[in-house]
Amino acid sequence: MKAKSIISFVSHIDSWRARHVSERMFVLFLAFMVVLLSAVAAYLLLWFINKIILLLTGGFDAASFNLLYLVYPVVGIFVTMLFVRYVVKDNISHGITRILYAISQNRSRMKAHNMWSSVVASGITIGFGGSVGAEALIVLTGSAIGSNLGKLFRLDSRTLMLLMGCGAAGAIAGIFKAPIAGLVFTLEVLMIDLTMASLMPILVSCVTATCFTYIFSGNAVLFTYHLDNVWTLERIPACVGLGVFCGLVSLYFIRTMGFCEDIFARFKDKPLIKLLMGGTLLSLLIFLFPSLYGEGYSSINLLLNGNGQGDWTQLLNNSLFAGQEKYLLLYVGLVLLTKVFATSATNGGGGCGGTFAPSLFVGCFSGFFFSRLWNTYQIGVYVPEKNFALMGMAGVMSGVMHAPLTGIFLIAELTGGYSLFLPLMIVSVCSYLTIIIFEPHSIYGSRLAKEGKLITHHTDHAVLTLMQLDSVIDRDFLSVSPDTELGQIVHKISRTQGMVIPVVDAAGSLLGEIDITKIRHVVFRIELYHHFTASQLMKQPSAVLNDSLPMTVVMNTFDATHADYLPVLDRDGHLKGYLSRQHVFTQYRKMVADMSED
Repeated sequence: MKAKSIISFVSHIDSWRARHVSERMFVLFLAFMVVLLSAVAAYLLLWFINKIILLLTGGFDAASFNLLYLVYPVVGIFVTMLFVRYVVKDNISHGITRILYAISQNRSRMKAHNMWSSVVASGITIGFGGSVGAEALIVLTGSAIGSNLGKLFRLDSRTLMLLMGCGAAGAIAGIFKAPIAGLVFTLEVLMIDLTMASLMPILVSCVTATCFTYIFSGNAVLFTYHLDNVWTLERIPACVGLGVFCGLVSLYFIRTMGFCEDIFARFKDKPLIKLLMGGTLLSLLIFLFPSLYGEGYSSINLLLNGNGQGDWTQLLNNSLFAGQEKYLLLYVGLVLLTKVFATSATNGGGGCGGTFAPSLFVGCFSGFFFSRLWNTYQIGVYVPEKNFALMGMAGVMSGVMHAPLTGIFLIAELTGGYSLFLPLMIVSVCSYLTIIIFEPHSIYGSRLAKEGKLITHHTDHAVLTLMQLDSVIDRDFLSVSPDTELGQIVHKISRTQGMVIPVVDAAGSLLGEIDITKIRHVVFRIELYHHFTASQLMKQPSAVLNDSLPMTVVMNTFDATHADYLPVLDRDGHLKGYLSRQHVFTQYRKMVADMSED
């Protein structure tokens, strides 16, 4: 009863809105509401995480290791696994990848639980030490709020996609107080085209989210940074070298993450084994390298604000290396290598978190590690470690996400480091140019790209990705068995609209097809109606399609075979229907026209 009342109330509002408010103004209003709700969700999540961390680790002795680092992560992953398995009952990992999937394969529609489930799950995971980030899950939450709010008012898929982009842009802008980075992130990572219709709602989202974050948290910033050493042209070779190094680190990050995910995927039906594997590995790594605990932002701030060996040595606190400053470079290098394993173990074991924060963490450690080696061996002019730690964050983010503009603007806005804008550009561009040699897609897009389900800015490819094979299949066909006589086939021809009659066996498997245009020489000869059967008249189709094929493959098959009709089979090999070349191209042209409208 309550649900019907809500639907009725929304219908009345929608009717009033249609009469008094323009579509564009209504979308701007919804963008504002999406960001308002997203900002509240982000604030609650970060507050939740900080409270758990303070409760669990506030009393730790910095001068020695602590055995509780072996316990907390396992408890966090276990509780998260129970929450997802028995409360959510759905997969909520890979936040940004799920957004891309919803855009490309689900008409920008996301499930209602995504508006809150990721906040709870990631809060528990990260608070107990999971070595992942909350940003991707907040982005997922914002996009889910946009999608579900749009569904409530029965908006079309195009507008839903825009509202999802508003939620994502607002999430990034709000978390980091970086409105330009939020806008650029939506364009680069979510592949939402910048048109006059989409620019204003996304800008409203970014500005609104940033303002709300200032209201909630004041002037405090996520990372503090003060430029002590002005950049000079003599450091260009070092910046280029750092960019290439960050590109290679990004490659290591993506490939290692994929390798670990494949291992955990083998035990997808055995959650306790995954928990044991992931929890044991994560606990051991955090025990050895406490910097891996949680998001690791305190370690980033330490590297960005340290003024020498004495400050940087604090990284070794709570570890077996505590007080041994001669092992600082070794420690940083080991943390750099093991962060990706800690992140994979967290998610693979049953936790919930994103790779946004880990890429920033790895980038900061990469920049510090590179500059420390550069200065130690006096490869060139002196380079300030804190500046290069900052630039490393932009470099690895650009490489891992394939988003150089996001890396540049996010780090510049995040730290107020606009005086390093040129070196940030050099590092980000060099990192991106390095990674694309080996990986054509980002860590978020690679999973979907393998399945042909990734949206890109290329209009033709985007349309084919958005077009669902299931939506263009013609299921209204008349089939015959192989022993059907010609007379009965002629009767079927008079009742069908297509040009092909499939021949199937008793189980529904396709044996062949009869092309109506090729049997004219016998159709009008009544004396032959009992002399020919379907098995004698049928031929094999030019190609057979599977219902799981991406539309790019379907279109290539039509081009290669020059066929007008192609059969589509399901997973069991049963005939599902037929695709008409003309129908597919008509649908394609309509979608291109829709996407081209402002």
